[in-house]
Amino acid sequence: MTMQATGALTPFNSPLVKLERLFESSGVELFAKLDSLQLSGSTKERTAESLITAFLESGELEPGGMVVESTSGNLGISLARQCVVRGIRFVAVVDENANKSALQIMRAYGATVDLVRDPPDGNRLAARRQRVAQLLNENPGAVTTNQYGSLRNPEAHYSSTMPEIMEAAGGELDMLFVATSTTGTILGCQKYVREHDLATKLVAVDAAGSVLFGGEAAERRLPGLGAGIIPELSLQVQPDQVLRIPEIEMVRGCRLLARREGILAGASTGAIVAALGQVLPDVPRGSRVAFLVHDSGVPYLHTVYNDQWVEENLGEVLEPADFHELEDDAAR
Repeated sequence: MTMQATGALTPFNSPLVKLERLFESSGVELFAKLDSLQLSGSTKERTAESLITAFLESGELEPGGMVVESTSGNLGISLARQCVVRGIRFVAVVDENANKSALQIMRAYGATVDLVRDPPDGNRLAARRQRVAQLLNENPGAVTTNQYGSLRNPEAHYSSTMPEIMEAAGGELDMLFVATSTTGTILGCQKYVREHDLATKLVAVDAAGSVLFGGEAAERRLPGLGAGIIPELSLQVQPDQVLRIPEIEMVRGCRLLARREGILAGASTGAIVAALGQVLPDVPRGSRVAFLVHDSGVPYLHTVYNDQWVEENLGEVLEPADFHELEDDAAR
C-alpha cells in the first residue's frame, strides 16, 4: 500500500499483517493493524485530521489561527503535524507525565508546549483541561479540538479504521482489541460494527488506575492509556469485554511484541498484547482476532524499553523469562 500525493494531510490505509510468532501456540489467527506507520507515528493521525478538517470546513478555524488541546503525547504530535502543514499555530497542554520524546517531536513541528505542574488534587487530566479553558479565554478566536467529546473523534475510526480492518480481514473477524483513553477509537469501531450487523466482539483494553468503565483512580506513570476523568465519549461505549492492565504488564507486552514480531510499539499496544495473553486461552481455536498497533515505540525508548526506568518507576527488574510468561498464558 502506498500513500497518495496528498498524504501530507491525509492518513493512509495502514497494513493489516498476520502475526505468526507472538502467540503461535494459541491456535488463533492473529492480525495487527500497523497504525504506528502513520506519518505522525500513531493512529491519532486519523483523529487529528478529522478534528482539524471539521473546524476548517465550519469556518471556526482559519489558516493562521490557533488550536489548543490537552494531550499526553500522540494526539499532540499528530495535531502539531496537521497544524504545521495547514499554517495553524498549535499549543499542546501537557502534564509532568507527558512523554519527553513526544514533547521534543511536537516542538520540532513548531508547537508550543504548555506544562501544567502538580495539580493540588493530583488529577492531571482535569488540570490540563482547565488550562485549555484559560488559554481559550486569553486568545480570542482560538479553538480546542476537544478530543474527549467531539464526535469527529470516533467518526475518523468509523469512516476509516474499522472498514479498513474488515476489508483487509476479508469481512470475517471474531474479536478486535482496542486500547482506550478518550474512547474515540473504540466508539467509532463500535458504531461501524453495529450499523453493519457484524459479529465482531470489541475488547476495551484499559490501564489499571483508570476511571473508564467503572474503574478506580490510581497513579499511572505511562501516558496514552486510560483516563483520570470520564470522557464524554465514553458514556456511549459498550464494549463486550473490558481488561485493565498494570503498567509492568504493558512493558512486558511491548517487549514481547518487539522480540517475537519485530514490531516496536508503545505502551498502549503493550497493554493489548498483555490482554491477549489473558484472553486467548478461552478463545476457540481458529478464531480470527485483530488489534491496533496504536503507536510507535520510539518515543518510549527512555521508559518502556529502558531497564533502569522500569526498575526505578515500576519497581521490577525484568528478566528474559518474563516475556515468555505471556506466551505460556496464551497457550494454556
